[in-house]
Amino acid sequence: MKRYLAVFGLIGLLYAPAAAIAADLKLVVLGDSLSAGYQLAAGEGFPEQLQRALDERGHSVEVVNAGVSGDTTSGGLSRLDWSVGPDADAVIVELGANDALRGLPPETTRSNLTEITKRLNERGVEVLIAGMLAPRNLGADYAEAFDPIYGDVAGEFGALYYPFFLDGVALDPDLNLADGIHPNADGVAVIVDRILPTVEALLDKAKSS
Repeated sequence: MKRYLAVFGLIGLLYAPAAAIAADLKLVVLGDSLSAGYQLAAGEGFPEQLQRALDERGHSVEVVNAGVSGDTTSGGLSRLDWSVGPDADAVIVELGANDALRGLPPETTRSNLTEITKRLNERGVEVLIAGMLAPRNLGADYAEAFDPIYGDVAGEFGALYYPFFLDGVALDPDLNLADGIHPNADGVAVIVDRILPTVEALLDKAKSS
């Protein structure tokens, strides 16, 4: 009986998904609905599609979905310690879209992202900051204050920087849900394809550190 169980256990390991087998690195996606898979079927969200892309490229990494729909940078900061565990090697910070949609003060967004990145930096966790752009209906002054936040924070802490998380997807009806805001599965695939080189650079930093 033990021999049969051992054989079945071996078969299970051979056919288990790559993420289910102990990976060398853990990558956490700390985000909002844009990365959490809002209204998408299982396996269609950003963390899941990113996991498959990294698996296909031979990376030994587990991608963890720590996205919460509706979250602001304040929410991300308040849950940082339990969303990003002590075993995390790298984090993609994708927050701020809801700050802008609600017209929250850009200085608040800057302060929260700075504190998030600072804490992760102090823990020795490598960070990739995924930028966001303010809706243009909020006016030029708001956009001028909001848009540079991400690059500034990344530069301050030596974090990697991807200028616009929705690059190639925003405002394209074929790549978004009916609300025109959240990417559909095809839109997520575009995001993953475009951000993948920067994510691979993040993993390289995590390995070397």
